[in-house]
Amino acid sequence: MPSTELLLTFLVTATLYGYVPGPAMLFVAAQTAARGRRYGLMTSFGIHLGTYFHVLAAAFGITVLLHFFPSVYIGMKIAGAAYLIWLGFGLFRRVEEVAADAPSASSANETQALFEGMVVEILNPKTALFYIAFLPQFTRIEGGQELWLQLLVLGCIANVIFSSSDVLCALLADVVRRGLHRSTGRQRLVRAFAGCMLIALGLHLAIMPAL
Repeated sequence: MPSTELLLTFLVTATLYGYVPGPAMLFVAAQTAARGRRYGLMTSFGIHLGTYFHVLAAAFGITVLLHFFPSVYIGMKIAGAAYLIWLGFGLFRRVEEVAADAPSASSANETQALFEGMVVEILNPKTALFYIAFLPQFTRIEGGQELWLQLLVLGCIANVIFSSSDVLCALLADVVRRGLHRSTGRQRLVRAFAGCMLIALGLHLAIMPAL
C-alpha cells in the first residue's frame, strides 16, 4: 500500500476534489429541492453504489476500453445525458406535486431515488475516466502489493469521501426547501428550477468534449 505520506496526500486531494461542487452534487440538490430530504439522501446513496461500478472497473482495467474504443464513451455519454434530460422533464410533469416529506418517505419513492442515482452515476463516463486517471497516481508496485487491490481500496475510500459531500449537499438543500415550504408558488418554482438543473446537466454531459 502507499506510504503514510502518500496516503495523506491522497486523502487531502480526494477531499478537496469531492467538496468542489460538481454534477453529482447538483443532481442531489435538484432531487432534494424537488422531492424532499429523504429522496435526496437516497439519491446520494444510489450515486454511492453506482460509483462502485467505476471503482471495480478501474481496479480490474475495464475502463481501458474507453480509451481504445471511443464509441463506448460516446454511447455512455449519450445514454447518461438522455436519462438526465428525461428526469428533468419528469419534474416539469409533476410540478403540481407538493414537495413535502410525507410522499417522499414512501418506500416506492425511495427505491426510485436509489435507482435513479445509480443509473446516473453508472452512465457517467467522466467518473470512469476520473478513477482510472486519479487512483494510479497513489499506488506503488515495488512493495509487492497487488495493484488491483490498491486501486480497489483507494477507490472505496474516495467514494466514501465523495458521498459525504453529496449527503451534506442534500441536507443543505433540504434546509432551503423547508424555508420555502409554506409557499406553494415557491415550491412549484423550486421544482421547475430543479427540472431545469437536470436538463442543463444532461445537455452539459451531451456536449462535453469526447476523448
